[in-house]
Amino acid sequence: MFHPAAPAPDRALDGPRDALKKERLLEDRHDSGLDSMKDEDYEQMVKELQEIRLETQTAPSGAEPWKQQLTEDGDSFLHLAIIHEEKALTLEVVRRVKGDLAFINFQNNLQQTPLHLAVITSQPDIAEALLEAGCDPELRDFRGNTPLHLACEQGCLASVGVLTQSSGTQHLHSILQATNYNGHTCLHLASIHGYLGIVELLVSLGADVNAQEPCNGRTALHLAVDLQNPDLVALLLRCGADVNKVTYQGYSPYQLTWGRPNTRIQQQLGQLTLENLQMLPESEDEESYDTESEFTEDELPYDDCVLGGQRLTL
Repeated sequence: MFHPAAPAPDRALDGPRDALKKERLLEDRHDSGLDSMKDEDYEQMVKELQEIRLETQTAPSGAEPWKQQLTEDGDSFLHLAIIHEEKALTLEVVRRVKGDLAFINFQNNLQQTPLHLAVITSQPDIAEALLEAGCDPELRDFRGNTPLHLACEQGCLASVGVLTQSSGTQHLHSILQATNYNGHTCLHLASIHGYLGIVELLVSLGADVNAQEPCNGRTALHLAVDLQNPDLVALLLRCGADVNKVTYQGYSPYQLTWGRPNTRIQQQLGQLTLENLQMLPESEDEESYDTESEFTEDELPYDDCVLGGQRLTL
């Protein structure tokens, strides 16, 4: 059982969590702690929290054992308070631990900080409080996502706003350029999911509209063509996307329109793309079929055959 000892708010905490669980069991939530405690354990924790409110708030940090206790999923008490959306309790804990960067940036078994969980649970006010208390917005989870990556993937404009406004200039520049373990920047993720408002905001904040995925070199404009999203194509063009940027295989965004049904996208890109980047590149070297090899498969010369330590003469 998890036995934290932490300050609790004056109000009584809510009881059953069944409705909360039902709302949050989503495939993409990657939550490690929602079901890590049984209901009776959770109720016991709440009781202890209410009782500990009577303790002096000037106690030294060494006298706060709840900071050292973790669930089997590696969640600290702060992680749990955020997961269960106990806002008043979370804010009280954040106030108590402000400046304790090791605790406030602690990562659970999925490498999630409290800030990651605040974004996952769509609590921008908690995210703002965590940032003010010193939470590092550049830390990554087990998929290489920063909290801003997650906000862009979810399409939560409020969280994106908090993370970009509360992060310092240096942090923001670094996060905007960072790629997760799939090679996607925050702009790539917002583009993939079609969140036009977030795409426009990220570009206005300095995100590189022509950033390429490290695996294949696709830009956000290439992704927009792949997704057949003409509105996204138009927005990226207005934001200065380079129509002549090619992937590592040499394909321009226009060349990706061939064989796809949306003629509007082809028209959008056709008038802007260089002529030599409009036709598909040759897939095979035609000359290779015109020239026959002077050797058949059984007659290919080998001059490095060795048998019993002696080179064979063929």
